[in-house]
Amino acid sequence: MTISLLLSSQARRARVQDYKQTFPPLGIYAVRCEAAGLLRLGASRHVDGTLNRLRFELAHGSPRDAALAQAWARHGAEAFSFAVLERVTERAAPDFDYEAELQTLLALWQAELQAAPFAPGGQP
Repeated sequence: MTISLLLSSQARRARVQDYKQTFPPLGIYAVRCEAAGLLRLGASRHVDGTLNRLRFELAHGSPRDAALAQAWARHGAEAFSFAVLERVTERAAPDFDYEAELQTLLALWQAELQAAPFAPGGQP
């Protein structure tokens, strides 16, 4: 590797600081298997990472939801869809309760779609 490809320690520290100050991708997500008629909703403080983890768990046989695991085994990956339904935006108020916002949005989406949450102990 050439020296020009390496970041200076100052530039590296600046990138790390930028990353730490970036607002996390909070949101509500859905995992669907149309073939099995399954829809699971969840709330996450890092919604994109959660969806990636769920895909990985299902693909590698270690899911937290037994019904989803059975549907994956029976219908395969092509029967599943993973979507972010709503993202929470950063608020100006420093004391805004993002966790309460996520739980409220999750309850609204569950009521609207009449969907089951992830199983207790298994909610991402």
